[in-house]
Amino acid sequence: MANKRGTLSINSDNIFPIIKKWLYSDHDIFVREMISNGCDAITKLKKLEVMGDYTFPEGHKNKIEVIVNPEEKTLKFIDTGLGMTADEVEEYITQIAFSGATEFLEKYKDKTNDDQIIGHFGLGFYSAFMVADEVHIDTLSYKEGAAPVHWECDGGTEYEMGEGNRTQVGTEITLFLNEDSLEFANEYRMREIIEKYCSFMPVEIFLSKANAPQEYETIEESELREDDVVVEHIHEDAKTEEKENDKGEKETVEVSPARDMVKINKRPVSLSDTHPLWMKHPNECTEEEYKEFYRKVFMDYKEPLFWIHLNMDYPFNLKGILYFPKINMEYESIEGTIKLYNNQVFIADNIKEVIPEFLMLLKGVIDCPDLPLNVSRSALQNDGFVKKISDYISKKVADKLTGMCKTDRENYEKYWDDISPFIKFGCIKDSKFSERMMDYILYKNLDGKYLTLEDCIKENTPEKTEEEVKEEQEQVTEENKEETAKEAMEEAKKEPEKINIYYVTDEVQQSQYINMFKEQGLDAVILKHNIDSPFISHVEQSKENVRFLRIDADVSEAVKEEDGKNLEEETKELSEIFKKALNKENLTVKVENLKNENVSSMMTISEESRRMQEMMKMYNMYGMDPSMFGGQETLVLNAKNKLVQYVLEHKDGENIQMFCEQLYDLALLSHRQLTPEEMTKFVARSNEIMLKLAQ
Repeated sequence: MANKRGTLSINSDNIFPIIKKWLYSDHDIFVREMISNGCDAITKLKKLEVMGDYTFPEGHKNKIEVIVNPEEKTLKFIDTGLGMTADEVEEYITQIAFSGATEFLEKYKDKTNDDQIIGHFGLGFYSAFMVADEVHIDTLSYKEGAAPVHWECDGGTEYEMGEGNRTQVGTEITLFLNEDSLEFANEYRMREIIEKYCSFMPVEIFLSKANAPQEYETIEESELREDDVVVEHIHEDAKTEEKENDKGEKETVEVSPARDMVKINKRPVSLSDTHPLWMKHPNECTEEEYKEFYRKVFMDYKEPLFWIHLNMDYPFNLKGILYFPKINMEYESIEGTIKLYNNQVFIADNIKEVIPEFLMLLKGVIDCPDLPLNVSRSALQNDGFVKKISDYISKKVADKLTGMCKTDRENYEKYWDDISPFIKFGCIKDSKFSERMMDYILYKNLDGKYLTLEDCIKENTPEKTEEEVKEEQEQVTEENKEETAKEAMEEAKKEPEKINIYYVTDEVQQSQYINMFKEQGLDAVILKHNIDSPFISHVEQSKENVRFLRIDADVSEAVKEEDGKNLEEETKELSEIFKKALNKENLTVKVENLKNENVSSMMTISEESRRMQEMMKMYNMYGMDPSMFGGQETLVLNAKNKLVQYVLEHKDGENIQMFCEQLYDLALLSHRQLTPEEMTKFVARSNEIMLKLAQ
């Protein structure tokens, strides 16, 4: 074949600077593109063989070889794919695969947002010029009578092509690395990149270093394979030891039998798992395989709680495994990793267009060959198809969780504390997920029992006695049926009466309130995660008849005495005493007859005010005054408590200020943490009180 010179068919000299600086954000991604191209070439040749258009030679093994050569500063990618003829090299390599290269350059040369670059442009091969000053291709087509081709280009717009010397079908690409990219000629760096992008390619990938000394391994002769290169046959005699038997007599015992061993050239080990677990049917996978895959991919040696295996062929192809990891809420951030693959080629971690936001907290892999990727394979077209994939993943997770709650409640409850942040976050972020999951959210009560929202509503709805029901029925006579119906219609128009569900955020801090509740047979649920505050607001919006109140939001009627005594005078008097003693003119004081005489003082703050304060903290609105939202705490004093009675009877006494301060701080302690200044005064005052008692 005669040598030929030509010009790459583009109309701009600045194509390569753009490719080098702009095409991919991560320069190491060229490895993925080179190996992916080789993988595609092998896949095409395998299809031709299935169709009867090609026959692999005897002993053929499909593979991709990557050879680093730090001495010569080169990097080779060799595949056993279908190769190219000279015409195909001209078509696929020299004509850069844009439609309208000039228009493309004009449109995108000033763009910095990758998301705007839409479509497949076939630029994978040219990513090599991000790291190489010069690129050579040696290829031989599978077609009968095809001549080998050599092509080379130094990163300009000119190339040179002629007859090559390759003898095997396939393609070898040689990159002559530039000075800034010599790291890619390092064997360990290249291994790291291949494992990052190509761990699960459908073709075996082998990495080697040029001119490296031959390594050997020794195996048993029975394990010898046809492709092994034998260096030496080794016979090992049996090993014996003299031991004492049960009778106390010494005898010679064989401890290791005779073995025939073979020293061979070390077998190359593929860096890719060609049949990853997610590509198998769930019925073919064992529990240990799921756990081992999790350890291998995420380097997490804590066992996952459970997993969901996604396996779908219609209306789009999607496979994957999502793991619910065990998280130590106190010390670890809730941050997961969802690895996205396209035909077993790694694309990126946590692409938000595909993965529902709340599932970013999980760990897992998702492989979707139908994803519409842009030029760099690392961002997605903004279309409805991607949204459908995201919705499907969300639905499958909800199906798994609701199914578990229905059929395996014991394990569901066992996992609940760990998985609840994921689920609650999902309900807040995804309305469809919320609809599916709302009846399967669990709430742990003060006795450690798990309740659904329906259980909580039933528990907090007062049941009518048989006598009350009978009395109501008797009242509905023939004469007043019409009137009763009218009343019922009017009642239906009114806003539904709220059912209060009390909750606890800190079992230690709020123990005084908890004890008072338990004494009266009342219950509350424990909601102590950061996600719980926005979550209960979400539930209240979804269920109009439900209202969540923290246990210290107000004094429940159930813990108060019903003696009908008017405490207006005591409230006025004690309010003046405490305002003066504490020097707090804006202090709100309330006096109640609490059933438990041992409770002297409590602090309450309305649910709305406290939530407003939490929101202000969340958004760092510290400069605003909480009291503008009615956010002041209310000091509740128990009229039946002897200390409170003492203050009332000795309002001008010598130690009344100390009593008031101590009662106020005790109320604060059961409500929130004291500030450093408040705690210092409280400790000093407690010591002073004990000294007075000692005297």
